[in-house]
Amino acid sequence: MKCIVLGAGVIGVTTAWYLAKQGHEVTVIERQLGPALETSFANAGQVSPGYSSPWAAPSIPRKAPRWLMMKHAPLILRPAVNWDMITWGVAMLRNCTSTRYALNKERMVRLAEYSRDQLDALRGETGITYDGRQQGTLQLFRTDKQLHDVDKDVKVLKAEGVPCEVLDPAGCIAAEPGLARSDVPFVGGLRLPHDETGDCNLFTVRLAEMAAEAGVVFRFNETVKRVNVDAGRITSVITDQAELSADSYVLALGSYSTAIARSIDLRLPVYPVKGYSITMPIVDEAGAPVSTVMDESYKVAITRLGDRIRVGGMAELSGFSHDLPPARERTLKHSVSSLFPGAGDLDAARFWTGLRPMTPDGTPVVGPSRIANLHINTGHGTLGWTMACGSARVLADQISGKRPEIETADLAISRYA
Repeated sequence: MKCIVLGAGVIGVTTAWYLAKQGHEVTVIERQLGPALETSFANAGQVSPGYSSPWAAPSIPRKAPRWLMMKHAPLILRPAVNWDMITWGVAMLRNCTSTRYALNKERMVRLAEYSRDQLDALRGETGITYDGRQQGTLQLFRTDKQLHDVDKDVKVLKAEGVPCEVLDPAGCIAAEPGLARSDVPFVGGLRLPHDETGDCNLFTVRLAEMAAEAGVVFRFNETVKRVNVDAGRITSVITDQAELSADSYVLALGSYSTAIARSIDLRLPVYPVKGYSITMPIVDEAGAPVSTVMDESYKVAITRLGDRIRVGGMAELSGFSHDLPPARERTLKHSVSSLFPGAGDLDAARFWTGLRPMTPDGTPVVGPSRIANLHINTGHGTLGWTMACGSARVLADQISGKRPEIETADLAISRYA
C-alpha cells in the first residue's frame, strides 16, 4: 500500500518507520529542511508514561488565576480575539472534573506505557542511541498541598500497574543527589522508576536515517498547499512542488494539522500551547541531575541529556507566536538554579520555543477519521516524545488492517462527535 505521511516531527517519522516495517511504500512530506526542526527540536527530553496527566484537572480553575499572577508563572495567557482559543479553552474547562480527569489520565497512561514498551523494543532492534537514560523521573513538591494532591494520581497509576513511590526529602536526595546542594525546602516527591529520558531531536534524526535506508522517501523543504477530497476519500495532496497520490494518508503536522483538517471539513480540536526550553552544558557533574526532575511549582522539567542539561516547560496561550520573551528564560533559569545550583553554565544556555499541539482533554487524536483513507496522529501536547512510538505503532496496525495491541477506540477523533 502507498502511504503519505504529512509531517516529519517525532510523530511523523515514527509513523513512517512503523508503516515501512509493515511493508508499506511510504513518502513523508515536510516543509522544514530536515526532521524534528520544530516542536520536536528541543523539548524537555522526558519519556514519562507515569507523568502522563491532562492539563485539564479539577484544580485548574482554582489554580489558573493564581498562576497568571506569579512572577515565574507556569501558565501564561496572551489573549487575542481568537475564536479557536476561546472554544478550545471552554472545552478544556469542561474536562476539569474528577470524573473526566480520571478517564483522560487512564487513556493517556495506557498509550504512554505502550509507547515506552515500543521504544524499548525499537532500541533493542536497531541499537539507536539518543543520549537516552532509563533511570526514572522525580516529580518534586515544594509544598504540603502538592504532596497531598498526588494521591489521586497514585491511585490511577497503581490501577494501571505503573510502579511509583512517594518519597520524603531524604528519598528525593537519594534518587537525585544533586538536590542536596539546593536550599529549596521541598517536602517530598513522586518517583516513577520506569520513566526514561532522551534527546527527541537526535532520536528523530537517526530514526529518519534508518527509515530512509528502509525505503521511506522524505520530501523536505516542501509545503502542503491543498488536499483534494472526492466521494469521502482523499485523492491527492497538492504541494508547492507536485501533486502526490497514495492509498492512505496520515495527518501528523502537529499544531498545523488543524488548518489542513479545516480545509477538508474536519473539526480537529487542537490548539498550539507554547512551551520554552533552555539547553546548557554541564559544568559540575556531581551537582547535575541524574535523570529528570519535574519542578511541580513551576511545571518545569530539568533533564540530563548526556553532557547537557535541558530545562523545559510552561504553557502559554498565544496562538502561533514564536517570540522569545526574556521573562520565560528567567523562569527556566530560576527553577534549575534553585534546585541544581552551579550544575550548568547558565551564561551558555540556548533559549528555544515550540508549539505543542494540545487537545482539550489532553489525550491525543490517534486513529481513523470519517474520511475513509485519512488517519490522524496529532494532539499529543507535552507528551509527543513520550507517546510517539506507541501512537505510530497503533496507527500502522490500523492502516495495515491489524488489531492494535491496546484499546484505541477512545483515542480517535470520533470521541468528539
